Amino acid sequence: MRALHLPMPGASSMTMAVQNASGAADVHAEALAFEAPYLSEKLLKDDVVRSREEAEALFREVKRYLVLTASSPAVAWGMYSLRIDQIWHQFILFTRQYIEYCRANFGKYIQHAPSTAPTVEGLPKMTPSTLAMFAQRYEELFGEPLPDLWYDEKNVTLDRRIVNSRRHAFYLQDDDDMVELLSNEGEAVFAVDQTARAALEFITYNGSFFVRELPGEISDEQRVALVSTLIECKLLNLAS
Repeated sequence: MRALHLPMPGASSMTMAVQNASGAADVHAEALAFEAPYLSEKLLKDDVVRSREEAEALFREVKRYLVLTASSPAVAWGMYSLRIDQIWHQFILFTRQYIEYCRANFGKYIQHAPSTAPTVEGLPKMTPSTLAMFAQRYEELFGEPLPDLWYDEKNVTLDRRIVNSRRHAFYLQDDDDMVELLSNEGEAVFAVDQTARAALEFITYNGSFFVRELPGEISDEQRVALVSTLIECKLLNLAS
């Protein structure tokens, strides 16, 4: 069970930075340099991102993911960020441009398919990936650690909409100065300070919400910390 002690208001918060690539293979230079201003415009128009810089940073990671998967075709590389996956899907909606991009840079169309898709009979068996494998390969190709954009729990803000696909699947139980989140089978999966009880109860009954909407006598920093931890525990997801 994961237990969270909320940070005191005013504690230092994590700084997120977009790193610059320095060592990707030259063979994929054109794929990485490709620009899609029409995609940035759509992401801004649909309120998927808040700035052009955010759109370009996320799209950069989509291109890097495609280059990485093409460089190691024997591995079934998982998509480890829902946020980046959403941008990839938006790129695919520009069907002609996406097909041309794939064929020009990879010689084939790269399908948007989950790594958990069933194995197709007759095709070679692929090695399943892990986040650690992905991070290592990323650093080998691009000469820098996997950036925070790949960790959805590090991209929570007050204005971020959150999805709870397991609404009503949990209930609360008080335990002294902590409140536990239990599955309907009675298994404790998460615990937090009693100060966040109202917020945690709100989460269990709502299928989607903005972080800023969490009730209770907690600070905005504590709201972000609570949601970030629940995302890290795979109990919540970022919305598009």
